[in-house]
Amino acid sequence: MLSITEENYIKALLKIGSQCEGKAEAGINDLAAHLGVKPATATDMFKKLKEKKLVDYKKYGKISLTEEGRNSALNIVRKHRLWETFLFQKLGFSWDEVHEAAEQLEHIKSPKLISKLEEYLGFPEFDPHGDPIPKANGDMIPLVNLVLSDLKPGDTCMVVAVKDTSILFLKYLEKLGVNIGTQITIEEMVDFDGSMLLSIGGQESRNVSMKFADSLFVRK
Repeated sequence: MLSITEENYIKALLKIGSQCEGKAEAGINDLAAHLGVKPATATDMFKKLKEKKLVDYKKYGKISLTEEGRNSALNIVRKHRLWETFLFQKLGFSWDEVHEAAEQLEHIKSPKLISKLEEYLGFPEFDPHGDPIPKANGDMIPLVNLVLSDLKPGDTCMVVAVKDTSILFLKYLEKLGVNIGTQITIEEMVDFDGSMLLSIGGQESRNVSMKFADSLFVRK
C-alpha cells in the first residue's frame, strides 16, 4: 500500500509527463518544483518508487511511470475527480473550492466506496473543471488540446475545460461569467501583446490577456 506522499509523487509524474510530447516522462527538477521539494528529496523518493516497480528511473535521466505506476496514478486521479464532482454537484462547493478538499479525499483506499460514489453520481465523464474522469479500468476520454489563444478573430467556441485550476483564475472566470459550456466569440486580437476582445455568452465585450487565452480549453 502506498503512502500519501508516494501517491502525490506518482500523480505529479502522471500530470507533468502527460504534458510532454512523445514518451510521458519528466526531469527531477521539474518534478521537485511541482511538488515544492528539493531535487535531492525528490530523487530519494523516486528511488523508493523504482524499488516498488512504479517508475523507471536512471541517475541523471528522465523519470517515467511503469504500467503499474500509471494505473496507480490514474486511480488517484479518478478518485480526485469523482470527489470534486460530488462536492460540486451534491454539496454546493464552488469549482474553486473543490480541489483542496479532493486532495485529501483522493487518498481514501476503499474501492467499494469509490465504485458506489461513481454510481451515485451517474457515472460522470468529466469533473467540474472539464477534465475527463478515468474509468475503473483506466480508460479516459482524451482531453481537448485546443486553447482559446489558438483561435482567430471571428471564431466562436465553447469552453470545455480549464487548463489553469488555481483559485485566483477560477474566481476570475466566475467574475467574467465563464463556465464549462460558455460560448465565446473572438472579436479582435491585438498583435502587440496577444490580448483579445471577447464576447462572452452574448454579453458585453471584455478584454483578456494572452495568459487568460492560454488557460482555457475550447471546442469550435
